[in-house]
Amino acid sequence: MSMFDFEFDDFDDPADEARLNELLAAFEEGEDSAYFDSETLEDIATYYFEQGRYEDALGAVDRLLGLMSFSSDAWMRRGVLLNNLGRHEEALEAYDHALNLNPADTETLINRGITLDTLGRDDDALNAYDDALRIDPLNDEAFFNRGVTLERLDRLDEAVASFCRCGELNVEHPEVWYELGFCYDRLARDGESIECYDRHIDLEPYSHDAWYNRGIVLNRMGRFEAAADSYEMAIAIQDDFASAYYNRGNALANMGRLDDAVESYLHVVDLEGGDAATYYNLALAFEEMEEYERARNYFERAVQEDEAYPEAWYGLGCCLDALERHDEALLLFERALALRPEMGEFWYAKADCQYNAGLVEDALHSYERVVSIEPANRDAWLDLAETLFEAGRVERALDAYRRALSINADAGAYFQQAKALFALGRADESIRSLKIAFRLDPNKKEEFRHTYPDLYRDVQIRRMLGLDNESSSRA
Repeated sequence: MSMFDFEFDDFDDPADEARLNELLAAFEEGEDSAYFDSETLEDIATYYFEQGRYEDALGAVDRLLGLMSFSSDAWMRRGVLLNNLGRHEEALEAYDHALNLNPADTETLINRGITLDTLGRDDDALNAYDDALRIDPLNDEAFFNRGVTLERLDRLDEAVASFCRCGELNVEHPEVWYELGFCYDRLARDGESIECYDRHIDLEPYSHDAWYNRGIVLNRMGRFEAAADSYEMAIAIQDDFASAYYNRGNALANMGRLDDAVESYLHVVDLEGGDAATYYNLALAFEEMEEYERARNYFERAVQEDEAYPEAWYGLGCCLDALERHDEALLLFERALALRPEMGEFWYAKADCQYNAGLVEDALHSYERVVSIEPANRDAWLDLAETLFEAGRVERALDAYRRALSINADAGAYFQQAKALFALGRADESIRSLKIAFRLDPNKKEEFRHTYPDLYRDVQIRRMLGLDNESSSRA
């Protein structure tokens, strides 16, 4: 038999198992001078290999080489064992011995390539695989291992080509569909990635890594429910798979199933003791549920784990702002901005907090920073305009309203702009702005009646706005 092709199942018969145990006992207790024939040594070496006892297997192979020093197969097996023991240079020497005896042995060339790949000798590894393919152009293992090296080098399109050829030659190859799925994942070819992971799962249904990676791709595709189901399968196979619980939590949060997301994140804490990212996601879930005290607790734990976590400082500030602890919140926004000073979202939260605290001038400065960082942020322009109007800087407010309208000319911006035009005595322009707002959103007419009752009672203004018919029908 070819060494290492056998499995322990070959000794399931009690008589054979007893024979194996006798052989092992004799080998382990015997002296180096004790005689074992080549077939016995192959059986012993194979058993040790299957059990992961590589040093013992190497001893048996070396005894075999004492009998058969011209066996290329035995030299190749020696190389495999040395490679598994991390003795890579010695492994290459063994492969070279094997190739001197049998230069056309593709299995040795492939194993030599694997060791060269491990040593980072990428070109030599690829040459070894190409040598094997010149001898045997239909060798699926050569294509597979060539793909592995190319994948590690980030030559993903070439890796895909090698893996695809392997899959064509051996559709039931145990690893190729997983590696193809991973390459397609990295190339953002999501649909093909899912197809390959599914083919791998058809062959290896208990591959928790495949279910997990499949979930990552599905989540990126926005298929959150399918992603959560995929993570569930990974967890069912390996119930201490913390990363699967974490990503399951993310998928559930994306679906708005926040209680279930929290449960998943807490599993991560139970398994790994918690880290900054998990505490942060727990805090986000509680914040979204408006449980601000619980959210605050987890944001605090996140920054305890990682003081350089700007999003966590920001989230903590948002919680305290929601709890109307504005002065404390501002200090936390400052911590976030010290770490990421050009983050418009942080400046925006700081501006809103300053406004809530009655610090209008400070809020103006912060809103201005937001629009300087994010000039296309229409909501920030509107908030800047409203704050400028409140501060009596009506001309500047009007400029800000117009910037908002240039980004998105919606009814709300036209409606808000109208009051600045009224305040500047530009009644005709204000009326035009209100008419556009009413045309875009008829509900703004009712808002006008409640927001500006004095103007609404003005008969001339109602007539100019075409509101007389509505007021008559109301009467």
